[in-house]
Amino acid sequence: MTETAETQSHSRLMDAVYRNQRHIYDLTRKYYLLGRDHMLGQLDVPEDGSVLEVACGTGRNLALAARLYPHARLYGFDISAQMLKSAQATMARKGLENRVALAEGDATDFDPAALFGVRNFDRVFISYSVSMIPVWKEAVAHAMEVVAPGGELHVVDFGQQARLPSWFGNALHGWLARFHVTPRADLETVMGETARDVGGSLAFTSLYRDYARYGVIRLPAE
Repeated sequence: MTETAETQSHSRLMDAVYRNQRHIYDLTRKYYLLGRDHMLGQLDVPEDGSVLEVACGTGRNLALAARLYPHARLYGFDISAQMLKSAQATMARKGLENRVALAEGDATDFDPAALFGVRNFDRVFISYSVSMIPVWKEAVAHAMEVVAPGGELHVVDFGQQARLPSWFGNALHGWLARFHVTPRADLETVMGETARDVGGSLAFTSLYRDYARYGVIRLPAE
């Protein structure tokens, strides 16, 4: 990965946000990062398949994926060195150091061959991170580039709370802004355009009265 000034700036911001937050992240986020477990259950990883998490954070999702798909090969990276400390601790605590490979990388400019010695993956997923990546559209497009033929890209993130009370949506968006989180109203449109660009298909749904949104781009097999 070639670090640009923008990459370095975002890395420093994420380290500042999570230097202390990482210690309580999993305990607190389980109450409002809804849809993550639903997405993991839908990965349907093939036997001996490979899985990459973009912006893996504390490693919580990869640890659950390791339990759900015991024969999968698992990889994850994050732009925050602070969060990677927690991810490494998670894998050590759960005895997964030999099953999950971790690295530091930028979602918009990562080279999986350089990071992991792997060029593409059967499943790639991004969980509650497009709302934190400034150039998130580029991150979605780049993630799609490393999906193997016949593979899938899964993205889950905040919705627009369209079927929830307006006060709830306003309060949530105000709270999220404190952590540099911006729900992407056009996530479906962007994923649809990405799917068309690569000759794939998109399945997209709203979860929990539009609290969250979940999209899957599937590539045809060669």
